[in-house]
Amino acid sequence: MAIALNATHDPAARSWVPSANTDGTDFPLQNLPLAVFRRQTADEAFRGGAAIGDQVLDLAALAASGLLQGDAQAACLACAQPALNDYMAMGSGAWRALRHGLFALLHGDAAAAVQQQVRSCLVPQAEVEYGLHARIGDYTDFYTSIHHALNVGRLIFPDNPLTPNFQWLPIAYHGRASSVRVGQAGFGFRRPMGQAMPPGARQPAYGPCARLDFELEMGFYIGPGNGLGEPVPLDAAEDHIVGMVLLNDWSARDHQFWEMNPLGPFLGKNFCTTVSPWLVGMEALAPFRVPFTRPAADPQPLAYLDGRANREHGGVDVQLEVRLDTPRHHARGLEPSRIAATSFRHQYWTPAQMLAQHTVGGCNLQPGDLLGTGTVSGPTPQEAGAIVELSKGGREPIVLQGTGEPRTFLEDGDTVILRGWCEAPGRECIGFGECRGTVLPARG
Repeated sequence: MAIALNATHDPAARSWVPSANTDGTDFPLQNLPLAVFRRQTADEAFRGGAAIGDQVLDLAALAASGLLQGDAQAACLACAQPALNDYMAMGSGAWRALRHGLFALLHGDAAAAVQQQVRSCLVPQAEVEYGLHARIGDYTDFYTSIHHALNVGRLIFPDNPLTPNFQWLPIAYHGRASSVRVGQAGFGFRRPMGQAMPPGARQPAYGPCARLDFELEMGFYIGPGNGLGEPVPLDAAEDHIVGMVLLNDWSARDHQFWEMNPLGPFLGKNFCTTVSPWLVGMEALAPFRVPFTRPAADPQPLAYLDGRANREHGGVDVQLEVRLDTPRHHARGLEPSRIAATSFRHQYWTPAQMLAQHTVGGCNLQPGDLLGTGTVSGPTPQEAGAIVELSKGGREPIVLQGTGEPRTFLEDGDTVILRGWCEAPGRECIGFGECRGTVLPARG
């Protein structure tokens, strides 16, 4: 499960691309995440790219240059397509070869002639738009933060907030792959219509969602799949994970709470899910792995969800934050308000455990499938990963910095911005960029 640290993690390594060496960049040489992109103003196909500073390294152009060889070139050719499914299916050897090949080409010690050739493959990030990383066959969303489960559960069942199964298995539901979108600048979606049961009413009402929410999540893409009826054991689970993204599982709470019994989420969840443009590989995350811990008084995982490797380094310490931008912020020239911050290390179940649970009954995963981790909330009130938690179910409005606007749920024109990054002493900070989405008025 563990990826040994190597030269690509060297905090002293610097790139010949100046913006990759600036303080605060999400994309230093040690990161090299992948996206699918094209120039905004050109009539051209989407293809894979790698982030370096404020540039995108065009992998289709790089593949045509002949600078890479062997497995690295084969992986680069797979990334030259409009979706990364073929690359994802190649497995960890190909992923590692491409990362190490790109690292060598972009390192400050690269020969001048190499630098000149690679420079011709760079495109400024400010000039591009992004597509989905993969053709997503299936999307599954988990529910694996005990702090989120307790916060939401107390709103509905104050005396018994946790379901009996929560501490025994990673809970999930099958989401809607067709409504997954890239959360990039300028993306907006319509406030959904649906049924809800107003407080004190005897029958439901149809109309626009009145309790629209975000969910601060992470997601991970599946690489090589497994056969039908062939479970993936815990210790092999991360061989099937390409990397991680930020994910926002937009939620219509009034619709969701009315409709979800007895079969679970449906229209309250299927209208839109957004993912960040950049996919950070598991090898880039290696310096930020942390132990999986479980309080001694809690139920311990059953044997198929437990193992020494998972306990030693199954967690990932990703710092996360949510900012809210409103029309009033724009009018006053103000920065978006930071309304929550936490870490992914607080999740009750690890990505490997989620994948192992997903396949234990024989479910076959496929390259490009997307798995969401569920809302990421921490142990303090300021670490809540959804506005339903922050506002105590709409009873206690949060007040936005700068404008003083109250919010119990999201309003039309609000833009939610998720950010994530990894930092540790003696390590270069790497980031995920942003995952954005703006609420547009309901249609009809």
